[in-house]
Amino acid sequence: MPGRGCGLSIGPPGGRQVARIPEVIERGWLLQRGALFPWVPVLLACGIGGYFALPDEPPGAVLAVCGALAAAVLALALWRGREWSGPLGCALAVLLAGVAIAGMRTHLVAGPVLGFRYYGPVEGRIVAIDRSASDALRLTLDRVTLSRVDPDRVPVRVRVSLHGVAGAEDVVPGLRVMTTAHLAPPAGPVEPGGFDFRRHAWFQRIGAVGYTRVPVVALAEAGGEQHLFRIRMALADHVRARLPGQPGAFAAAIMTGDRSGLSQDTLEAMRISSLAHLLAISGLHMGLVAGFVFAAVRLVLAAVPRVALAWPIKKIAAALALLAGAGYLALSGGNVATERAFVMASVMLVAVILDRRALSLRAVAVAAIIVLVLRPEALLGPGFQMSFAATVALVAVFGWLRDARVPLGPRWLRPVLAVVISSAVAGAATAPVAAAHFNQFAQYGLPANLASVPLMGVLVMPAAVIAALLLPFGLDGLPLWLMGWGLDWILGVADWAAGLEGARVPVVAPDANALPLIALGMLFVVLWQGRARLLGLAPVAVAALLWAQTERPALLIADSSGLVGLMTEAGRALNKPRGGGFVARNWLENDGDAAAQEEAHARWSDDLLAPFAVSVRLGRAAARGPIDCAGAQLLLLTADPEGVPDGGCRVASPRTLRVTGSLALSADGTLSQSAAAVAGRRPWAPGQDQ
Repeated sequence: MPGRGCGLSIGPPGGRQVARIPEVIERGWLLQRGALFPWVPVLLACGIGGYFALPDEPPGAVLAVCGALAAAVLALALWRGREWSGPLGCALAVLLAGVAIAGMRTHLVAGPVLGFRYYGPVEGRIVAIDRSASDALRLTLDRVTLSRVDPDRVPVRVRVSLHGVAGAEDVVPGLRVMTTAHLAPPAGPVEPGGFDFRRHAWFQRIGAVGYTRVPVVALAEAGGEQHLFRIRMALADHVRARLPGQPGAFAAAIMTGDRSGLSQDTLEAMRISSLAHLLAISGLHMGLVAGFVFAAVRLVLAAVPRVALAWPIKKIAAALALLAGAGYLALSGGNVATERAFVMASVMLVAVILDRRALSLRAVAVAAIIVLVLRPEALLGPGFQMSFAATVALVAVFGWLRDARVPLGPRWLRPVLAVVISSAVAGAATAPVAAAHFNQFAQYGLPANLASVPLMGVLVMPAAVIAALLLPFGLDGLPLWLMGWGLDWILGVADWAAGLEGARVPVVAPDANALPLIALGMLFVVLWQGRARLLGLAPVAVAALLWAQTERPALLIADSSGLVGLMTEAGRALNKPRGGGFVARNWLENDGDAAAQEEAHARWSDDLLAPFAVSVRLGRAAARGPIDCAGAQLLLLTADPEGVPDGGCRVASPRTLRVTGSLALSADGTLSQSAAAVAGRRPWAPGQDQ
């Protein structure tokens, strides 16, 4: 309509006028009133993710300015904000706060990182005991002393794997020990853009990792500082003694967080069957413990009429469930996943005490904000992503079923349908995250979870709570036996599902932008009010397209061990049947290739490297004396050369690879990426030439 400003109107047949686009936007914005708070953790996560995506560490002054601007913009938005400017100002403030919080956390946990390979005496106090991927017992030590190393340069913590060490099982928490170990800085990504263990170790304050093959000697008895840790390990030993075999190891894992008794076969079966989440003390376990205590206390109090009528038994039950959750957090070691679960459970129980709805997107948002503020680095891990993906999806779906009054059949059938719906929704919500991080899709995950999760809720976790309460009186035998029976069933389901043909479907590692696009798109679908929420499917579709078109590097060169992987029509071919096994396994998994290293080596032949003008020469002898490039543009040596190669080729040797990290070459043989260039200059990867 001319003469009415810039508004665009569309007239359908019959002359009926559709509202102008600005009016549609205004109406859509008004629908968001009262529904904007759940966007706070989303924007906070965007700020945190933006910080970790920076190519270089911003100066401290920039981070301080971000924090000050966040406070100023928030104050201005709350004071003078209008219908539009107020929420948009708050959004900008939260984004800036995310950057500042992540940067502050990075510098708060800063500690020395070993800058060289060390071999010699290592002393320290045991603060953690677990097992490595190779099934070796692993000790994390603090109060570390290294021979001939300046105390100011000694890492806050080191982690040492015990390879073939007799009597290693006798170590106890809090014990000060000494051994002779090989130590090195935490390793970088196995390929450019891959998982950066250095960053993970930085936030755990682990500045060196290594191994020893000699006995560990006790220097001093365990002090009083680690008494809770010793209680945990004593409980784990007691449970394993009462329940021999893998059921006892499983029980110890979910009661105390100690997985050291679990075999690699059990762990692999649990992963393939999509039941590995039952091993981690996370939202499910914390929810089951708190829920069981809440229901049991409320039921007992309700059975006494005078108490039920005079006391707020629901609030009392919630308070006691909160205490039980705190006790479980302490007993399980308080790792990041358990802390996150406790925060989520606490928010919901406090909501019950305050007469608010416990299961709501607002409660989930509060829990996410607390976790992100305390541990912003958790955003990058699969635990945080899967926990909140499942929780948001479950709250949204069951909220919709409640509001839409969808019939779920007769009363006796509703619990069964609720379990089926919960497993299906949680599985669908976490599937992209699991596929992106673990490069696999569990084909039979849904039936395995349907056969296991209900038993976990109605038998295993209640029995665990009762066993813990009766343990001081020596009456924990029966509940532990019941617990073991349930866990034996779950392990049987895991073995059955993992043994089926096609149980694990390999998935190629996605483009770096795919998972964030999926998360933002689905969050828009869930959180936005009105039909415009369907626009959130657009970034999901883009992410799916990016994932489907992912191109893996044509040639990969490891930063050690002389391992080379070349993509062929049959899959990646590896130049070595053994050595560099961890790197080889990760390369193949990222390719979506289920082959073992030996199978991948069978695809190899030396003439495959001819189009890349790359020559690989293993052993120290190849680096001695005059070195001829022989027409190669890149020469890979497993020892540092004594002179300059004749022919002008580039050399990748241990010395240069320590600087560049792993390398990726494109199909035309040119260097496309190095791990150092992708990681940038960050506190956990400082001073690298790119």
